[in-house]
Amino acid sequence: MNTAAVAAASGYSVQQVRDLEALAVIPAAARSRNGYRQFSADHVRGLRAYRDLAYAVGPVEARRAMQGIRLQPPDQAAALICQFHARLNDEREQALTAQRALRAIGTEATTDAPDVEGDVMTITELSRALGVRASTLRFWEKVGLVAPERVATRAGTARRYAVPAIREARITAGLRAGGYRVPEVQEAITAVRALNDVSDSLAALDTRLQAIGRRALALLRAGTLLAEIIEGARQPQGS
Repeated sequence: MNTAAVAAASGYSVQQVRDLEALAVIPAAARSRNGYRQFSADHVRGLRAYRDLAYAVGPVEARRAMQGIRLQPPDQAAALICQFHARLNDEREQALTAQRALRAIGTEATTDAPDVEGDVMTITELSRALGVRASTLRFWEKVGLVAPERVATRAGTARRYAVPAIREARITAGLRAGGYRVPEVQEAITAVRALNDVSDSLAALDTRLQAIGRRALALLRAGTLLAEIIEGARQPQGS
């Protein structure tokens, strides 16, 4: 099978096939006497696996995996692919946790209204707004649930709650009122902070979950081909 044929069978261009061979995503092709590349069905399988794997975990990780699974013992190669599944599941759980956290503060989280720089509150103002004691806010800060800024005053320092800290306090208040324990609230706040780019939009989190689902399906599609590659790499030549 020449380069044009393997390109057509895999959905890549001729140049992409050459590039992926040079990157060791697929094994080096055999060469005919006149120097032309000679590919096999194994190369097509590798290219198809790489396409879905790159979509699922990114091209850099996919290249490393395609290089590694041909060299590692079967159990290690299989474990590498399992790690990708676990990582995607962790991403999904993080997004779901953030989603639950945002639902705790109601319909406000369904919009993408930008934060206003001047929207800041003192600890007294925030405690009144949430209906909790100032000491409760200080405890939430101590256990890492809320992170107010500190500003200098004549008396020393004072807490300043900007929009992110107000959001954290509202999430904490909502989850605590719903019966969540402190460790569970900590997980939710951590998830929201990690997803800061979409932390004010439930719709954006829905989109993220859908994207993770598509990546997971791509990883499943790649899985059968990767298993064949892992097993085939250990087959004696000519068997």
